Amino acid sequence: MTGAAAPVGATEPAVAAQVAEPAAALIAPAATLLAPVALALALDLAAAEPPHRVHPVALFGTLVGRFDREWGRPRLVGVAVAAGLPLAAAALCGGVVWLAAAHGPRPGGVPVAAVAAAAGVCFSVASLRMLLDVTGEVVAETETDPDAARESVRAPVGRDPADLSPAALRSAAVESAAENLADGFVAPLVWFAAGATGAVAVAAVGGSPGAGTTGVTATVAGSAATVESALAAGVAAAAWVKAVNTLDSMLGYRSKPVGWASARLDDAAMFLPARVAACCLAVAARSPGSLRRARSLAREPASPNSGWPMAPAAAALGVRLEKPGAYVLDGGPEAPSPAAARDAVRLVGVAGGVTVAAAAAWVLALAGVVAWS
Repeated sequence: MTGAAAPVGATEPAVAAQVAEPAAALIAPAATLLAPVALALALDLAAAEPPHRVHPVALFGTLVGRFDREWGRPRLVGVAVAAGLPLAAAALCGGVVWLAAAHGPRPGGVPVAAVAAAAGVCFSVASLRMLLDVTGEVVAETETDPDAARESVRAPVGRDPADLSPAALRSAAVESAAENLADGFVAPLVWFAAGATGAVAVAAVGGSPGAGTTGVTATVAGSAATVESALAAGVAAAAWVKAVNTLDSMLGYRSKPVGWASARLDDAAMFLPARVAACCLAVAARSPGSLRRARSLAREPASPNSGWPMAPAAAALGVRLEKPGAYVLDGGPEAPSPAAARDAVRLVGVAGGVTVAAAAAWVLALAGVVAWS
């Protein structure tokens, strides 16, 4: 059996082959599940975003915009939209990856076409560099051109910045950076890992091809179907949560009854990612105390999730984050100074790196489960 102790008197080549067999079985599953995340991160750092005219999320937003109007039965329409559109996005993205795995080349047992397709989806749904660039630009403009900062901050913060002071603009930018870290980067990675894990669990319960066989070739062949299903399911889950988040950002307002279901679904989908983001921010800040303080501060916003990434950022930076008339997160006595806001940008970037490392470790462990089961 794979991993059994070498028999007494076994030759050195036989022992070496026995030790190498588990490692060889791990290579293809690990490459299949890790490469899309690594390639997506590299694309994000190099290009930030796909071109807007072909950006899948922008195209999805165009579709969502068709439902942003008055309806005779808005809640019924909203439920259909919230249920149907994210599932359609998930089925499309996961289906493309599955088809690429089924029909594409697989040098070394790695379905390279599926990996490329998965990387493209992950690059489209998870964004970090754009968030850091926009936040850094707003922070810089608060010192040199507050009017320009008010224009730059409109899109990410979702509030009227016309009367905000430079300090309040920096507060809004820091709040947005922390919250959008959870929404736009942590959530797709968490759901990618969750989807892949779910597929592996289903395969374990139902049995997978190659069960009961031995040897490197048989092990790799037996794990291929499971790992490809895990890749497709992970991509589908990442696309699903991005679609849910997009629906909420466009429709999830009290003034839009059609968005009620989308807002509730987003609350559920973001429950875990928001808290994972809080942990990653605390780790990035090397401040366990900020996570303890976040438990009380996170309850200040009305949203069940948005306070979680903002609270540890406020506590770790020692600043006061405030949305007038909505909430105050008293991490410190004053709003972020320019230096503190720049520290916030760096903190969010490091927290993104912590998220990637955690996701990669989880996926690598999952690949080991697939390879050695």
